[in-house]
Amino acid sequence: MKNTKSLCLGLLFVLAGLNNVNAQFGGLKDKLLKVGTAQGAKALGVDKFLKQPAAITTSFEDVNREGEKMPDFINSLKLKAQPLYLLPKNPERGFVLCEGLYEMTNKSYCLKAGTFAPSKGDGYMFAPVLGPKEEIVVSIIKSAEKHPDVEQHDIQALLWTIIARTKFADYNGQVKLTAIKLLTTKQLTQLEGGALGVLPFDVMEKAKDQLPSGVRAVFEAENNIRQLVASGNYTYADLEKYAIVAGMAPPRSDVPSGIWTKHPDGYYVRYFPSGYSITKVQVYVPKELLANGNKLVYDAAGDIACPANTGSQRLAQTNEPLEANYSLKLTTICNPK
Repeated sequence: MKNTKSLCLGLLFVLAGLNNVNAQFGGLKDKLLKVGTAQGAKALGVDKFLKQPAAITTSFEDVNREGEKMPDFINSLKLKAQPLYLLPKNPERGFVLCEGLYEMTNKSYCLKAGTFAPSKGDGYMFAPVLGPKEEIVVSIIKSAEKHPDVEQHDIQALLWTIIARTKFADYNGQVKLTAIKLLTTKQLTQLEGGALGVLPFDVMEKAKDQLPSGVRAVFEAENNIRQLVASGNYTYADLEKYAIVAGMAPPRSDVPSGIWTKHPDGYYVRYFPSGYSITKVQVYVPKELLANGNKLVYDAAGDIACPANTGSQRLAQTNEPLEANYSLKLTTICNPK
């Protein structure tokens, strides 16, 4: 009898704790749903949320254009690109670089909802992943390398929910399972910070009035993604419909397709996207860069192919080749130290 009484008391404490967690994670959402007015949104701090930075803030302004080269700058060298994935693997991820020209077609991920897919003529340059959720996004890219069983679509869906600042308390369906598989418990709790609940129609309309026209579509797309994920009733195509805008953004003439960025480590890199999920990357390593026995590593986790056109998508790069042919051999003698 005494044991039964103790067990009942224990269950009451657990239930009380769960109610407290729900109050912390779901409180703002519940209040917004009840109030549903612009004035209520202001009182509950939606204005403050609008002023918070995006989950990932990388823009073309973060591209260091010093040392950039036009697409034809190595043509005179008459180099044939070799498979980058055949280079020696770096123990901590990535590939150890040797002199020459290398290329790899790899998985890539859209990191900006409500924007145009890459189109022919778009110029993309290197920039790092930046923003409040940069650590989590990079962790997902790295963790995906260790989980080839997780579909690329499922990883993309998870990244869209993070870009949309979805609260983990609102996760439902496949995206929740993917998050649990690729992120640590600590990282899952960090998804609550700076996140938004699903905003009702009236609140959304008032919020859009406070935003510049150029970012309204992104904000609305993010809310639609949050709404879908919270419902648990969605497909990948449903998420993609809001994340990818139909049509194409006009290319910038001063940043042509195939432009080379000088990487902070000294080598040159350029990107040729095929949609948002596939990117061909080329890396050129000058001989003099390795003259003193320097070890150079190409590790794409943390790299973004950043479009010059702000209406196009940022593309997170990976170390995961697509359709790799390991029967090929490098023609360059490559014995990095």
